[in-house]
Amino acid sequence: MLITTSRKIVQVISATLTNSYIGSLFTGTIYQGPLKGFCVPALNCYACPLAVSACPIGSIQHFVAHGAYHITLYAVGIITLVGAAVGRMACGWVCPFGLLQDLLFKVPSRKLTLPRAFSYGKYLALVLLVFIIPLIYKQTWFCKLCPAGGIEGGLPMLALDPTLRDLIGTMFTVKMLTVILFIVSAILVKRAFCRTACPLGALFSFFNRVSLFRISVDQDACIECDKCRQACPTDIKIYENPDDADCIRCLECKPACPVNAISYGLRNAALTQQKETFENA
Repeated sequence: MLITTSRKIVQVISATLTNSYIGSLFTGTIYQGPLKGFCVPALNCYACPLAVSACPIGSIQHFVAHGAYHITLYAVGIITLVGAAVGRMACGWVCPFGLLQDLLFKVPSRKLTLPRAFSYGKYLALVLLVFIIPLIYKQTWFCKLCPAGGIEGGLPMLALDPTLRDLIGTMFTVKMLTVILFIVSAILVKRAFCRTACPLGALFSFFNRVSLFRISVDQDACIECDKCRQACPTDIKIYENPDDADCIRCLECKPACPVNAISYGLRNAALTQQKETFENA
């Protein structure tokens, strides 16, 4: 359980570091310092009173809507650098919203299996809500609907600044409905938001096939017992596709495998090992 413990520690540290502006508790305002110009590779709302950095999805929407494409490329560049190195690992190790989903799924309840077709929803959210709608209507619609914004930004700001309650309207009500939907789905389904609606996860998923870091499965040793799927936060069968777009590189599958068929490492080294195994077979 070393990987599980290590991952939880990293997740907590990441959530703490990216939300460490305790000054908001005294001023009732969000941090606006120089660090707010840096995008972390995780879904963490800019409007969160404790946030000291920017959300890449929020940044992309904002600057697409305002025509500042050079800054949009900066946010996309950060995602590209991280994705090219480790694929979707940021989702599994540093995203505070991913940590929240992992915790919510531990709530005792009936658990449901999500049809794989729903995984395409995150690409729809990426194309429509992050690029097309902000470009046409000059509005950041994903941010308006994002449950992370509601939980991390909307509700805390109302608590810190009661005067904002007079401004509550239909859009805030809709946002709270998405928060409720998110909480219920996260309790019932493994990382439902990550798999169906997260545009950042959609962007990172493109890199799983080409990232420097990769996961490998020894198909000869694998007995397809599905222990890996039971341990997987996104409910995938890693032996079917080690580069699966929903794999968040959490590495929980490796210690769960009873026959040690799963390994991970740098792409070139892993490919060399596979070649040597094939030649010696």
